[in-house]
Parts: sequence; structure tokens; C-alpha cells
Amino acid sequence: MRQYTFTFFLFCLLLVLTNTSFAQKGGTTYKTGIGLRGGYYATGLSIKHFIKSDAAVEGILGTGNRRRGLLLTLLYEKHGTAFQTRGLKWFYGLGGHLGNYRSDYYHRARHYDYREVTMFAVGVDGILGLEYKFSEIPFTLTLDFKPFVETIPGGIYGYGDAGLTVRYAF
Repeated sequence: MRQYTFTFFLFCLLLVLTNTSFAQKGGTTYKTGIGLRGGYYATGLSIKHFIKSDAAVEGILGTGNRRRGLLLTLLYEKHGTAFQTRGLKWFYGLGGHLGNYRSDYYHRARHYDYREVTMFAVGVDGILGLEYKFSEIPFTLTLDFKPFVETIPGGIYGYGDAGLTVRYAF
């Protein structure tokens, strides 16, 4: 229930921001974007800020499937025009994450010990994707693949996470 309330709050916030700045000029570039990212391991609030015309810093605050807690991911991304299409950019980047969450399973010594445990995770993340900035409305749509490696109690694990992000761009 808490997750639905949080999602509804973010949707309302995006709606308010959209209505207050629709009068701004359109275009295919933006400085900052805030929105929601959906993925298996990294789902939550996403904020992207361009520090140069072709470089951005992105932060993802959220959680993932079967993880109850918080995961903070920070990424540095390089952007370039994709397929000579206006508004479409490819990007790649590198970063890391920290997290503290509860899980209902824990892998140890080649078998699963089913119990609820609190885990602290530290990891290295990569990202590769495409982003489209709509010219008529202040939104972007991003499709990405975010592989990462993390250390948690019991070992080092690698995962890949495909994600879809919708951002309000201003």
C-alpha cells in the first residue's frame, strides 16, 4: 500500500509541474528531468541533470523487486545523437550504488537459507540506453540496460536490469 501511495504522490507532483510550465517553449533539449523509472532491480524516483550539453548526472532513489528498503544509484552519462533523429539520443555511463534493504531469501554456501535478513549492498553500475525528448510536450522517454555488480552478505553478485523511465523535462 505504501508503494502505491508513493507512486500516486509522485504522479500528482509531476502533473502539477507540467501544468505550471506548459507555457515554456518546446524543444529537444533540456537541463533537468525528474520522473519515475521502472525496472526489476532499480525502480523509483529518477533525477537527471545535464552538466554539459553531452554529459549528465543521474540519480535513482528507490528499490526493486522483492527488496524492501532503499537503494541510491548515482551515474555519470555521456550523450550523443542517435540515428540522426531529432530528439533521440543514445547514452552510456558508469556509476555506483549503496543500499540497505530487507530480503526474504539469502544465498549462503551453495544453498538457500529462507529467512528475512537485512542486507547492506555496495556496487558498481553501468548504463546503456536511448532517450527520446518530445518536442511538443516537456517529457522524455528512456529505455536502458543497467548491468551492475554488488557485494552483499554471502558474496559478490552480478545482475542486469532493463528499465523504462518517464521524466518531466525542464
